[in-house]
Amino acid sequence: MYAALTLTILLAHQSAISRYLHRLSDRTFSSVYRVNAFDLAMLIPYFIVLVVLAMYGLHRYWLVYDYFQYSKNVPPPPPPVTSWPRVTVQLPIFNERYVIERLTEAVARFDYPRELLDVQVLDDSTDETQEVARVCVERHAAPGMPITYIHRTNREGYKAGALKNGLKTAKGEFVAIFDADFIPEPDFLRLTIPYFLNPDGGEHIGMVQARWTYLNSDYSLLTNVETILLDGHFVVEHGARSRRGAFFNFNGTAGVWRRKVIDEAGGWQHDTLTEDTDLSYRAQLKGWKFLYLPQVECASELPVDMNGFKAQQARWAKGLMQTAKKILPKVFHAKVPAYVKAEAFFHLTSSISYPLMILLSAMLLPVMIVRFQQGWFQMLLIDLPLFLASTCSISSFYLVAQKELRPKTWWRTFLYLPFVMATGIGISVRNAQAVIEALVGKRICSHAEIQD
Repeated sequence: MYAALTLTILLAHQSAISRYLHRLSDRTFSSVYRVNAFDLAMLIPYFIVLVVLAMYGLHRYWLVYDYFQYSKNVPPPPPPVTSWPRVTVQLPIFNERYVIERLTEAVARFDYPRELLDVQVLDDSTDETQEVARVCVERHAAPGMPITYIHRTNREGYKAGALKNGLKTAKGEFVAIFDADFIPEPDFLRLTIPYFLNPDGGEHIGMVQARWTYLNSDYSLLTNVETILLDGHFVVEHGARSRRGAFFNFNGTAGVWRRKVIDEAGGWQHDTLTEDTDLSYRAQLKGWKFLYLPQVECASELPVDMNGFKAQQARWAKGLMQTAKKILPKVFHAKVPAYVKAEAFFHLTSSISYPLMILLSAMLLPVMIVRFQQGWFQMLLIDLPLFLASTCSISSFYLVAQKELRPKTWWRTFLYLPFVMATGIGISVRNAQAVIEALVGKRICSHAEIQD
């Protein structure tokens, strides 16, 4: 009986294979559909776009893999510091009168030797923020806080220019940078500076980046979505790259630089919108190591309106592509491991997915008509896996980040995933425009792009 059952299963299996092979070779209805020039004109670019998007989707899976595979590669706590160095704290602002007082108050509460601080308020404002910032500086300077007010009128180089100008009079061996909408904790410097002074390799560290947290995450549905998006970046992207030893970037704020590294890497340059990423890659190409400290948090505020959020995302998308054009040739020619080059490529060119998504959306209807005529089996075998690789990685990427940060409530992220996907689609048109402008070399021109 057992032999008969085995024979039956084997015959059924062979029959299924035979039917499949016959379906592939059967030409009975070959005249029903023939490939024509229009079909090829649609299918070739369609599959190229789909394959490229699938590659970036698979890269997200690879980041998740690296995040867990190298989970033990985290820096140990540094030894106690016996002699603290001088630190310059730069606070670049532009027309942000409502938050500058809060920022200066936070810096004034730093638990760090007062005589070793050098605080600079770098004000490029063109409105009443100038007077508000000047009064704040005078109020804190009166009791002895080492704080100075530096105002520029030409705004050359925007934020990068302000930081560069501040370095002319900076006194610190290290430079901490905070944007106006951030509120660093009093122990921020005491938690980050020791890593630079660690006898076990601290002299090779060029920058330490803290993790952003958000004061207004629950303000609206939009801010909840922004939190999920940024947590994915800080937890999975930064975590995976730093643990693996790949290049990652300073986020423009809530970090500390070794002053010498900035100078050796060529200083702040303003030929891209993401001057922080540009400098980060130039510094790491010089051999300096970066540290990411997820346990060190710095509170910030998220954009609460859609226009502000879209402007921020477009600036980052355009800046990354500008940095890719500038930096990737140097990365490819550098004597660094292949995985570092590959990760740099996927990181800096990730915003290319926005114009590709727009192109895919435009082609989808005619392509689906053509594919339907060719047969649903091919769509399931080819199109569906590529589509899932392109899209499903997004949800797993952000779910992992939330599970790491909020192990008890991470499941709530499922409720927000449709809105995360919808937001990504909603910003794709403007981001695609920004990426194309970067590719064709359009210069910085709008205040919305350079405000941050």
